[in-house]
Amino acid sequence: MDTIFSSSQALLNVHSGITSHVGFIWQQTRTPLVVPLLRIILFVCLALSFMLFVERLYMGIVIAFVKLFRRKPEKKYKWEPLKGDLELGNYAYPLVLVQIPMCNEKEVYQLSIGAACNLSWPANRIFIQVLDDSTDPAIKALVEKECRRWASKGVNIKYEIRDNRKGYKAGALREGMKHSYVKLCSHVAIFDADFQPEPDFLERTIPFLVHNPEIGLVQARWEFVNADECLMTKMQEMSFGYHFTVEQEVGSAAHAFFGFNGTAGVWRMAALNEAGGWKDRTTVEDMDLAVRAGLNGWKFVYVGDLKVKNELPSTFRAYRNQQHRWSCGPANLFRKMAMEIATNKKVSVWKKFYLIYSFFFIRKIIAHAVTFILYCVVIPATVFIPEVKVPRWGTIYIPTAITLLNVLGSARSMQLVVFWILFENVMSLHRTKATFIGLFESGRVNEWIVTEKLGDALKTKKGLKAPKKLHFRVGERVHALELFVGLYLLFCGWYDYLFGNNRFYVYLFLQAMAFFVVGFGYVGVFVPNS
Repeated sequence: MDTIFSSSQALLNVHSGITSHVGFIWQQTRTPLVVPLLRIILFVCLALSFMLFVERLYMGIVIAFVKLFRRKPEKKYKWEPLKGDLELGNYAYPLVLVQIPMCNEKEVYQLSIGAACNLSWPANRIFIQVLDDSTDPAIKALVEKECRRWASKGVNIKYEIRDNRKGYKAGALREGMKHSYVKLCSHVAIFDADFQPEPDFLERTIPFLVHNPEIGLVQARWEFVNADECLMTKMQEMSFGYHFTVEQEVGSAAHAFFGFNGTAGVWRMAALNEAGGWKDRTTVEDMDLAVRAGLNGWKFVYVGDLKVKNELPSTFRAYRNQQHRWSCGPANLFRKMAMEIATNKKVSVWKKFYLIYSFFFIRKIIAHAVTFILYCVVIPATVFIPEVKVPRWGTIYIPTAITLLNVLGSARSMQLVVFWILFENVMSLHRTKATFIGLFESGRVNEWIVTEKLGDALKTKKGLKAPKKLHFRVGERVHALELFVGLYLLFCGWYDYLFGNNRFYVYLFLQAMAFFVVGFGYVGVFVPNS
C-alpha cells in the first residue's frame, strides 16, 4: 500500500513539475514574444480585411451604377439578331462548334447532349462534339448510343474519345480542337455535362461576336436546378449569387474582363487560338485561357439575364473537392502568371493592376485566407492575451459590411445569412489550405476530381427518386481537421466565458458548433426525395 501511495505521489510531483515548467516558460515568453507577435499578426489581418472591404465596396458602387442606369451589354455593344440571307441562305450564319466534355457522367449525360442538340441554329451550321473521357466502358457505350440516336435524327453530332485522360478537361478540349471539321468553325460554345442551355442560347450570344470584332468571349449566368434541395445547396447558391450578380457584372461593365466559368460561354476561335489554346498547367484551365486572352486585348461580355440550368454538388465531399480545385487553381495560376501580367505590353497599366491586385490578390488569395486566419484563429487567440485588443470596427463593422455586400445577389435567402456566415467560415479552412497549396505548388496542387452529379432535373422529369441516404465509410464521414478547429474554438469560447470580458464566446460557441456539425459529417449526407 505504501508503494502505491509513493508511486502516486511521485507522479503528482512530476505532473506538478511539468506544469510549473510550462507555466514558467509561458510567463517568460508571453510579454516579450507572444504579445508583440499576436499584435503584428492581428494588424496584418485587419489591414487585409480592410482591403477586402474596400474591394467589396468598390464593386458594390459599380454594380449599383450598372443597375441604376440599366447598362446592359446590348446597349454597350452592337447587338442585332442574325437572319438568313436571300442569296446565301443559312450560310449567312457562322459555323459554330459546341463542345461537351464529360467523364463518367451517367446521371446527366442525356441532359447536356439533348439540350445542345435542341439549340436553335441551322443544322448545317453547327457541330455538336461530345468529348467522352469516361473510364467505365458501360457509360461510354451509353453516351455513344445517345449520340447515335441524335445523329439518326439528322443532328450533326460527333462522338470523340481518346486513349488517356492527360490534362483532364483541358486535355479533352485541346484534343477535340484537332479534328479537321473544327477548323471550319469560327466560334465554339462549351457546356459541361450537367448544363442545359435554352434553345435560343446561340441566337442571344453569337450576335455579340459577329457584330463586335473586339469581343472574344460571351459568358452566360448559371441557374441551379437543385438550389432548394437542402441547406447546403441553398448556401452554395448564396455564394454563387455574389459571383454572378456582382463580380462577373462588374468585370464585364468596368473592365471588359472576368474569369471564364469554364462552361455556358462562347469563344471566338481566333481569340482562343491567339491565346495559345487550352493549357493543363493548373486545375483552372478556363481562368488560364481567359487571362491569356485578356492580355492579348480581347474584350469579354457577361450576359447576366441569359441563364443556363445546371446542378450544384449535393454532397459535402463533392463540394469540398470542387472548392479545393477552385481555390488551389487560381492561386497556382497567380504564381505562374504574375510576372507575365506585370510585363505585358498589350494592355493598360490600369488593367494590369486590376488583374494582379483585384482579380487575383484580393479575390483569390486574401478573401480566402483572411476569413479563416482572422476569424477562426487570431481573434479567438486574443481571449488568452487581454493586452491585445481587437478594435470594434474589426469585429463588427467591417465583417457586417462585407457580409451585407456579399449577399447582394441572394436577396431571397437573406434569412439564412447567419448559417451562411458560419458555413463559409468552415469552408474557408479548406479554401485557405488549398490556396497555400496552390501558391507553394505542393501536395494536391494538380488534383482533379470530377464533381459528382445526381441528375436531379432528370429524376424530376422521369419521376424517379433520389436515395434517401448516401452511404459513407466512417473515414469519409468524420473530418478530423474540422473537429480540431472546432475543439480549439470551443476551448477559446469557454475561456472567454469564464475569464474574459470580450464576449466573443457567443460567436465562438456558434462557430465551434458549425465546425462540429461538418466535422461529424452531418452536412451533405442526406439527400431528400424528389
